[in-house]
Amino acid sequence: MPPSAEHQPAAPSTGGVQSLERAFDLLERMADAGGEVGLSELAGSSGLPLPTIHRLVRTLVACGYVRQQANRRYALGPRLIRLGESASRLLGAWARPHLARLAEETGETANMALLDGDEVVYVAQAPSRHSVRMFTEVGRRVLPHSTGVGKALLAHLPDGEVRALLARTGMPAVTERTITSPEVFLAALEQVRESGYAVDDNEQEVGVRCIAVPVPGAPTAAAISVSGPAGRVTDAARDRFVPLLQETARDLSAALAGTRPASA
Repeated sequence: MPPSAEHQPAAPSTGGVQSLERAFDLLERMADAGGEVGLSELAGSSGLPLPTIHRLVRTLVACGYVRQQANRRYALGPRLIRLGESASRLLGAWARPHLARLAEETGETANMALLDGDEVVYVAQAPSRHSVRMFTEVGRRVLPHSTGVGKALLAHLPDGEVRALLARTGMPAVTERTITSPEVFLAALEQVRESGYAVDDNEQEVGVRCIAVPVPGAPTAAAISVSGPAGRVTDAARDRFVPLLQETARDLSAALAGTRPASA
């Protein structure tokens, strides 16, 4: 497996603990490979010697972060679940000040969602000030083909990966406006790539429109959105919301990277 664009062979340590840097790099490579790899694949993608890979993976197995499968390949271990759940909660907490500002600026409910396996999960929300507003609760899971955040999350995946996901989940019609054709959905993703934003126009819930953008450089695939009644989230409102969403996404990305304090 050749090195990915995200993961080139590890550079020399710059003051940190090199074995820790390498161990976390291997975990990320395993995640990028779908969660299960062979040692030779890790050696090929990381550029590390096979004995070093073996020693690091053996330590990760002993700690419960990696497990050896019956086929002698290695998979991410169950102990990572607790870390992931805690990190997701923190991600939501870091996002809330940004979403609150976005809700204040747009007057509509602001959400943050992640791609978790084949589903979209909402991890943070700031409600609209209007009495008539959206009540997509934190923790709710939906299929990506019927949502604006789902389109924003899938737009930058290769078409083959999107087709495979749609084949696994199916494309059930939630409303009469839901996209149920893979070809139409892929065309919609192309529009997202061209415009920089995604729209859910009565596709998840009748009478509701949602505008969404991806969060660039997030540690996991993430998107933010504003949603509200179709009578308020008009095309004119969309044109005003998109720059606000994109600015918020950039600010949130910077906050998650630790390059500047989170906005209040």
